[in-house]
Amino acid sequence: MILTLAVSLALAATHPLRAQMRSALAFPPAPPVEMLTSITPAPVPVSSSLASLPDAPSAVHAPAAAEYAAIFAVPCSTRSFVNRSPGVDSADNSREPCVKSPNPYTRFLDNTTPIPLTPGQKAHLAIRDITDPGNLATIVYTSAFTIATNSHTAYGPGGMGFARDTGYTFVQDATGEFFGTFLIPAIAHQDPHYHRMPNASFPRRFLHAVSRTVVAQSDYGKPMPNFATLLTYPITNEIGNLYVPGINPNGPSTVARIMTGYAFDPVDNLITEFLPDVARRIHVRVIFVQRVINPVSSEEHTISSVTPQE
Repeated sequence: MILTLAVSLALAATHPLRAQMRSALAFPPAPPVEMLTSITPAPVPVSSSLASLPDAPSAVHAPAAAEYAAIFAVPCSTRSFVNRSPGVDSADNSREPCVKSPNPYTRFLDNTTPIPLTPGQKAHLAIRDITDPGNLATIVYTSAFTIATNSHTAYGPGGMGFARDTGYTFVQDATGEFFGTFLIPAIAHQDPHYHRMPNASFPRRFLHAVSRTVVAQSDYGKPMPNFATLLTYPITNEIGNLYVPGINPNGPSTVARIMTGYAFDPVDNLITEFLPDVARRIHVRVIFVQRVINPVSSEEHTISSVTPQE
């Protein structure tokens, strides 16, 4: 009897139907990793009891890639280092490059894209140009150099002459920025920036820099007369006749200073075009060109030119 029971159990273990049932109850082998990364979980419906609640969602689903990006939003500088969702190909994780809006207060730009400034922004730009530490240092240095090399200027010698020279140069700088960067561009809707052409040929860049004395760009990107430059030199020189020491305020002398300013005006544009790092800190038009303009019609020069030789 014991032998019969053992044979029955052996036959039952090897029966085909029993083998199929055992294989069906066994755990299936794990799928490859590639299949796991491509599987998207299907929505799981909520039971009717939960769905009847007023605030219950209609389905529970896994957050999509856009939701991950919204939840885990990071600054532009570090956003490209964050994966949007696990299991997505690296090509899909790439981010569009962050586009920085140009600073409206830069003195020159490498493109002609119009950046309209409000009158308040143009005034802010003028103040930034005047108070830039590099600009102030240049005013102090040129005044010190002038007094050190010529103690007989109209400003006087020594420390007092240096202080007067520095003060008058600063006022001339502020006057030029007020009219040339703020007031006239605000009225004429002119872009006060100088737009460089770094990718053009040298002759084209040279002609572009020289022509900017008479041609400018409007706030909307259209060419227009450079009212800021064409009007600032007459205005500042007429105002300078009232307070700058040592200059002759008559008509011919004033015209000579204005024309000299027009002639030397492209120097600032050329330096801005070819040496932007220098032009970022130094206002050649107001500081250095004014040094050339002032002595053109100085009283001493005028008197010596009309005095008959013995």
